[in-house]
Amino acid sequence: MALKRIGILTGGGDVPGLNSVIKEVVYRGTENDCEVIGIRRGWEGLTHLNLDDPASVEHYIFPLDRSNTRTIDRFGGTILHSSRTNPSRMRKLPDFLSPGLFPQTNGTWDMSKQVLANLGELHLDYLVAIGGDDTLSYAAKLDKLGMKVVAIPKTMDNDVRNTEYCIGFSTAVTRAMDAIQRQRTTVGSHERVGIFRVFGRDAGFTALYTAYVTSIRCCIPEYKVDLDHLIDILVTEKHATPSNYVLVVLSEGAQWEGYKVQEYGEPDAFGHRHKASVGEALAMEITNKTREECIVSDLTYDLRSGEPDFADKLVAATFGNIAMDAVLSGRSGLMAALVHGCYTLAPIPDPALGPRKVDIETMYNKERYRPNYSNKMGLPIFLAKPE
Repeated sequence: MALKRIGILTGGGDVPGLNSVIKEVVYRGTENDCEVIGIRRGWEGLTHLNLDDPASVEHYIFPLDRSNTRTIDRFGGTILHSSRTNPSRMRKLPDFLSPGLFPQTNGTWDMSKQVLANLGELHLDYLVAIGGDDTLSYAAKLDKLGMKVVAIPKTMDNDVRNTEYCIGFSTAVTRAMDAIQRQRTTVGSHERVGIFRVFGRDAGFTALYTAYVTSIRCCIPEYKVDLDHLIDILVTEKHATPSNYVLVVLSEGAQWEGYKVQEYGEPDAFGHRHKASVGEALAMEITNKTREECIVSDLTYDLRSGEPDFADKLVAATFGNIAMDAVLSGRSGLMAALVHGCYTLAPIPDPALGPRKVDIETMYNKERYRPNYSNKMGLPIFLAKPE
């Protein structure tokens, strides 16, 4: 009989490295007489699972072993699939459940009762939840409801609190750096302003670190830039460059005075809507004010596709093993983390605090719209001061 029965799920956007976590949890688990059950499609796998329906069980439950996880770390994405499901605020219930079974607020249902029931009927002793702010916000709630939860942070935005690093961040910046360096030839050949958009709804780490390693300007959500000053900086640099071009990278949530982020589509389960391209908006402003032509490149989804780089494989494998350290020692309510540059277990973040933000006073040059390059002595490798 298994010592422990562990569930594992991935929620939110995919990033490179998720499969490495899954494999490590399975391998470490089987070495310690644990049974690992994959829950497909994130939190949806626990809200929509009907254990009385074999088709539903097949759709949402995936028993994991060394054989079916042996090669998964060789590619990106997640074999468990993902969804943006918030069990606390479900707009629509599965057909087999009655609305009267669950508390309702403002047209949404809290399905935590169903989640706990399925966890119980699956006889899971632990749940390993891999995700970003949204996924882990419900993990924190589930922990408070009595389920033993261990979390692993992943997001290429690198904005989960209580850790200096999230799986997916290194690969995202590496891909952004490569794309920008390649596109220098095109932007330079046509003597234009090159504008690159990356993910970063609330935090600008991806744009900031991409700018750091490519030596270009950046705009991040934490600081509203002065549009005229930004344009003057870019045009002045363009004309001073022998090839007569200039580059800037923008977080999707970047703003300037007088500009409001444009959103479209229905909000997802966590209240987020798609953001219109701030890159296109900036290009229009530059062309209207200066007649300079722009090339806009949206790098967003390309940064989260494909296999992980070395750093993400290393961190993912280590986070998976740290999570299993917690499980095997009977600890819960914790998250694998990097703090002061060292691996550790930290509390699952309090959702009320929201995402971690760039400290603009120490990390961002508000006059030059660049990263700060000075005063890095004593900081951990990812240059983030502890919270």
